[in-house]
Amino acid sequence: MKSGALVASLAIAALPVFAQSPASQQVKIGVLTDMSGNYADLTGSGSLAAVKMAVADFGGQMFGKPIEVISADHHNKADIGAGKAREWFDVGQVTMITDLMNSSVAIAVSKVAAEKSRIVIVHGAGTDTLTNEDCTPVTVHYAWDAYAMATGTASAVLKQDGKSWYFITADYSFGKSLEDNAMNVVKQSGGKVIGSVRHPLAASDFSSFMLRAQSSGAQVVALANGGQDAQNSVKSAAEFGLTKKGGQRLVALSLFNTDVSAIGLQATQGIYVTEAFYWDFNDATRNRSQRFFKMTGKMPSAMQAGDYSATLHYLNAVKAANTVEAAAVMRKMRETPINDFFATNGKIREDGRMVHDIYLMQVKAPADSKSRWDVYRVMSTIPGDTAFQPMSKSRCPRFMKKM
Repeated sequence: MKSGALVASLAIAALPVFAQSPASQQVKIGVLTDMSGNYADLTGSGSLAAVKMAVADFGGQMFGKPIEVISADHHNKADIGAGKAREWFDVGQVTMITDLMNSSVAIAVSKVAAEKSRIVIVHGAGTDTLTNEDCTPVTVHYAWDAYAMATGTASAVLKQDGKSWYFITADYSFGKSLEDNAMNVVKQSGGKVIGSVRHPLAASDFSSFMLRAQSSGAQVVALANGGQDAQNSVKSAAEFGLTKKGGQRLVALSLFNTDVSAIGLQATQGIYVTEAFYWDFNDATRNRSQRFFKMTGKMPSAMQAGDYSATLHYLNAVKAANTVEAAAVMRKMRETPINDFFATNGKIREDGRMVHDIYLMQVKAPADSKSRWDVYRVMSTIPGDTAFQPMSKSRCPRFMKKM
């Protein structure tokens, strides 16, 4: 046997082996998320509730055994996330990990999953490297990503004469992805980037960043951050009168319905955002969202809705494959279109990207809102094949080898 083949065979032998008989297998899902930090409202306990809701709707059992759901807080630290994933795979025999809020955590856990040949489905993390440089055969990037959110919003604002831009960016991989993607659209469309400033994750004070943005004279101030940072940025912009006094336009590249509800319409009205999901689209979204509301007291974010959808898609794939073995389940997941309250004709590409329509929204004025969660006016639908990075631009090593 050649040395390369020997190494490969030893690597396969080292992986945990699931029994071939379906009767001896059990589906075990791990929800690894931010339960207490910057992004807890977007995912957190709500994501756990969404996964449990999907398991209940599936029937709660597979191969004659109960489907088990466990959870943990990764505290937005990659080493904690990777360590917990390794423990779950090696000791807990978890078959799939989902949510993975925070880009650095998602990348670290995806690498562990590839090593252990288990599936990860990412909803919380936005970095598009998950389907590029950091893609793996067992990673699905499901709900959204920085490329789609940034390019969708930037393209819409540029059409409304927002030509000069200044960025306030979170200083880690997700924020940089948002900034890079939006900057590319601005420059390619003949706009101008006047400047940018970086802030640390979970910054306590945004006043200095807002002063720089205000003094830049840029027509558009773009927030390339998320979670509590995005909320605090918007509040700070309102306090400084960024839009009222200076006439600048505030654009949030990663703001969600839970953020808008938390901040209030008085401070957020008129802001353009791009969302992958909104609870008030149609009867199907309202039905599932009202059930989620009864469990959590909140309408679901795009990530939480994605958690529900992906869990159900995964369980149906396990059933169709008649095994929990990762390669067989991934094959079924890619073969099967996704049609539910989250996505219509969604599809998982070879690079792991789940492609689906996204939506340009404008935050309503307080007078136009009928309830706390009635926050958006849907401006347009951006088709999935337009919204997400095309495969022709893929930097996924597995895909590039086949080109």
